[in-house]
Amino acid sequence: MTTPTREARLLETFAHLADTLVAGYDVVDLLQTLVDACQDILGSTDAGILLADPAGDLELIASTSEGVRLVEVIQLAAQEGPCIESFRSAEMVSAPDIARMPTRWPRFREAALHNGYAAVDAIPLRLRDVTIGTLNLLRSTPGAAAPADLVAARAFADVATIGILHERAVHTRDILTRQLQTALDSRVVIEQAKGVVSFTAGVPVEQAFDLIRRHARSHGALLSETAQAIVRRELRIGPPPH
Repeated sequence: MTTPTREARLLETFAHLADTLVAGYDVVDLLQTLVDACQDILGSTDAGILLADPAGDLELIASTSEGVRLVEVIQLAAQEGPCIESFRSAEMVSAPDIARMPTRWPRFREAALHNGYAAVDAIPLRLRDVTIGTLNLLRSTPGAAAPADLVAARAFADVATIGILHERAVHTRDILTRQLQTALDSRVVIEQAKGVVSFTAGVPVEQAFDLIRRHARSHGALLSETAQAIVRRELRIGPPPH
């Protein structure tokens, strides 16, 4: 069996990331695949991903080693470092020789050097004006990353970003669909309850609805729950007092 070429492995990774555009994928597995590919194919010693939560705070989601995890955690605690700066600026931030930057990001510098990292590139996970995190490539030797590796890393990050935003959009649509269906189902029950109260209380349907609403409000109950109780014959609403 022949060893897959670098190009073949790149294509395989892109195919896997493209699967995020269908439902039912695991976001954490996606991002772990992304950092593993950066380590295995792009020549990074390690890689990590920070992803913003709904409040906009970054959290470590995937990493290739304990060392990079510690560096990322220190960046988050200190709110300093190339990854933080990349997220805030939505631009790639590179430090080809961490040892030669004693005054910039001092806590990040100390943690990175202590864990054996000499260079870093932070790439935003960005789609147009939306930035959701950063992909961070760390190397054990100083020097700029190969341009082809950065192009591939940016492409990986873009595909992952599209997948994550797509999943969030689908999730939001699912919530809206469920809410709409719940509203439609509730309306059916309310119509049934109106008919029941109209018949039992001997009032027009329009007045029956007013009686149901008044009862729900006076008892601090939901209109849909009140209607369900009426339909199940658990609640009887009589005619209004004269």
